[in-house]
Amino acid sequence: MRLWHEELLSRLPRAQLLGQHRECCALRGKGWGRKHQTVNYVFDYPREYLAAYHQLVMAEMERRGYHPDPAWKDPGYCGQFLPPVAWSDSRWPHHHPIYPEHNAQYKEECRLNLAAKGITIA
Repeated sequence: MRLWHEELLSRLPRAQLLGQHRECCALRGKGWGRKHQTVNYVFDYPREYLAAYHQLVMAEMERRGYHPDPAWKDPGYCGQFLPPVAWSDSRWPHHHPIYPEHNAQYKEECRLNLAAKGITIA
């Protein structure tokens, strides 16, 4: 799984949006630090970046009428089987895109990936 370019979140179909939420939950939980080719860059940044990205995903879910578990709104939450981690507001990203890798080229890669699945996003 990949983290979709944040500018595409509002246009993702239901399955991809909900899948993105599950991916964020997994990465914030026991998946933190477990390398995977498409999301390795996530581990080069503070955990707060992933929590901030996840906030965008959950905001889009809520906009569409879904109700993600409110526990995930706590940036230190790592799931029900792990203790919370300390987080710092000073490491919270205040820029967009959150990940520098989410540039124009990455956005196009995401569109092509979706197109290969039969999903067209303009």
